[in-house]
Amino acid sequence: MKRVLVVGCCGAGKTVLSLKLGEKLHLPVYHLDQLWWLPGWVEDSTDHFDRQLAAVLSQETWIMDGNYNRTLPERLRYADTVIWLDYPRRVCLLRALKRIARFHGTTRPDMTCGCPERFDWEFFRYIWNFNRDMRPKLKEALAGFQGRTVLLETPAAASRFIHGCSSYSPS
Repeated sequence: MKRVLVVGCCGAGKTVLSLKLGEKLHLPVYHLDQLWWLPGWVEDSTDHFDRQLAAVLSQETWIMDGNYNRTLPERLRYADTVIWLDYPRRVCLLRALKRIARFHGTTRPDMTCGCPERFDWEFFRYIWNFNRDMRPKLKEALAGFQGRTVLLETPAAASRFIHGCSSYSPS
């Protein structure tokens, strides 16, 4: 694993898994939310985001967390591994609530400075409807992926996966 995408519903733990995996494999971790959001929860331009993404994709090694379906086909061309956190809705909702409680009013480490954590009903609707609206699109996009796909359906499975990963030393 040298170029890894971590995808799944908001609140599943993509960032936590990415950071743990990055530490274990000694790979740099990139959060798509940091590339997309400007301070004050302002969306970046598509062109600027795409240029930043291209710069990351061209690197020899990386772990990248986030869905951003528009760019998924491009990211899949570069990735050798996709880790899909395919958790039940209740797990994602609970984890999102815990994250909001923990970071409310402050900026999470995986977000752009100036984007304080907040409660947002639209965000929770997105999580509630993810398996119905987004999961089929994700599944379809991954169907043609030629690399390794790791499907993790529970947090315990994710922990076992991380524990079983070997360290990576770039040559």
